[in-house]
Amino acid sequence: MEFTQHFLDNLMQLDEHLNSITSEYGLLTYFLLFAIIFCETGLVVTPFLPGDSLLFATGALAARGMLDLPTLIIILCVASIVGNTVNYQIGCFLRNKVANHENIIFIKQEYIDRANLFFKKNGGKTLLIARFVPVIRCVAPFVAGVGAMQYSKFIYYNVVGGIAWVSSLLLGGYFFGHLAVVEDNFSFFILAIALISLVPGFITLFRKNIIKV
Repeated sequence: MEFTQHFLDNLMQLDEHLNSITSEYGLLTYFLLFAIIFCETGLVVTPFLPGDSLLFATGALAARGMLDLPTLIIILCVASIVGNTVNYQIGCFLRNKVANHENIIFIKQEYIDRANLFFKKNGGKTLLIARFVPVIRCVAPFVAGVGAMQYSKFIYYNVVGGIAWVSSLLLGGYFFGHLAVVEDNFSFFILAIALISLVPGFITLFRKNIIKV
């Protein structure tokens, strides 16, 4: 009970508290990271969980020897791929409700509509692009399921996108997170990564006229 409460208290800022969590819980940290990445990509109702910044922070800890990088890459790639697959299956299950415009608790219709437009403009590549776009990342596989995207096509983009997303951010943290300027201003860099991760998505959205001003 004490562990659960402590974890929930730090959940929203997990990337900032990851150092202390790793020191306190050791190997259990791998399971916590798996759970967070799985939920962030597998549950359309949890777009608030840390993703990009958490992966970068995890890579930085690996560079300090607190976590094993190859193990992280394998575990978190699996978490992101399995998460998206579960999300896709949920979309398939709720396909009729979405088609009939029925209200689905905890899922904003705005997110579904935005992801639908994303798919119309980019096709299967949406699953690749969405990996680097918060909110869209956890909605895209759901919409792929709703739209009955061919499963073999979904799996291809899911695996490629999951590996690219997890590996790039973990390696970024591993090679740059231990630099003195980053360590001395770690919270700032984590915030910067979270903001920068939004830029490609917004650029794409503006170019595709999905967002209008």
